[in-house]
Amino acid sequence: MTFPGFERVRLPVVAAPMFLVSGPELVVAAAKSGVIGSFPSPNCRTAADLDRWLGTITDQLDPQTDAPWAINLVTHRSNTRLAEDLALVAEYQPEIVITALGSPKPVMEVVKGYGGTVIADVVSIALARKAVEAGVDGLAAVSAGAGGHTGHLSPFAFVSAIREFFDGIVTIGGGIADGHGIAGAIAAGADLVYMGTRFLAAKESMAPEAYKQMIVDHGPDDLIVSDGITGTDASWLRPSLLANGLDPDNLVKPGQRDYDSANASATRWKDLWAAGQGLQVIRSIEPVATIVDQLEQEYAAAAARFAEVTAATP
Repeated sequence: MTFPGFERVRLPVVAAPMFLVSGPELVVAAAKSGVIGSFPSPNCRTAADLDRWLGTITDQLDPQTDAPWAINLVTHRSNTRLAEDLALVAEYQPEIVITALGSPKPVMEVVKGYGGTVIADVVSIALARKAVEAGVDGLAAVSAGAGGHTGHLSPFAFVSAIREFFDGIVTIGGGIADGHGIAGAIAAGADLVYMGTRFLAAKESMAPEAYKQMIVDHGPDDLIVSDGITGTDASWLRPSLLANGLDPDNLVKPGQRDYDSANASATRWKDLWAAGQGLQVIRSIEPVATIVDQLEQEYAAAAARFAEVTAATP
């Protein structure tokens, strides 16, 4: 399944939108390297900040040669800034809009009106069905192993189930951090792969240096999945919770979820660091261009191996 702008994609990867991590520099570096860059609108504390970010990205990218880029909008009813953000989306017209933590319906008219692609971030088959009913072009199936807000289904089970009722764009994410994983996801039926943690330690990310180094220094055994931080299951680095005086084994779920982009209190989580299960393969802090080069080499090797194995099969 392709979409407008797909011909400019070098590798079927989305540098996934990461809270307090993805910014214009990471988005631009990703798109110039041939993968889809993205960022979540709550990373901008105000609509004026979002206006500046969108201007920076559009000024630096060539829509004829660079890969597409995406903005991730929180459509949960607690996000009081959604209307302002959506007005800026209408102005700058990003090729892809990813919706999260709510129905994609609020963005459909605006984005489809200028010819954009809508992809809904989903964590279950039930939510995937609802998004398809809303008319989205694609689904981002967040699976077990993903960093930040995570799903619980195996990536392979998830994509297989979705393909039973949807022939649009399927993006799969969850613990995929190298080119071999990308090839496996594509072979299983996905069109794109969501990769967050792999780009978290990129030089262009907004993550603090200590956060990047923690990604380099730790592996999947250092993660914990809990709803005790945001009210929704998410995958956290245990060392960061301990460093902030929290007991990873005794976290208490907050009374209500709050995804308001206009609420500055969201920054209270800036020292609580999330990661996905793919962090084991990240061994250094590198530029995005270097990361994509390595992913492409691994992807080609995996594709060659698959061709060799299938050719030898009776």
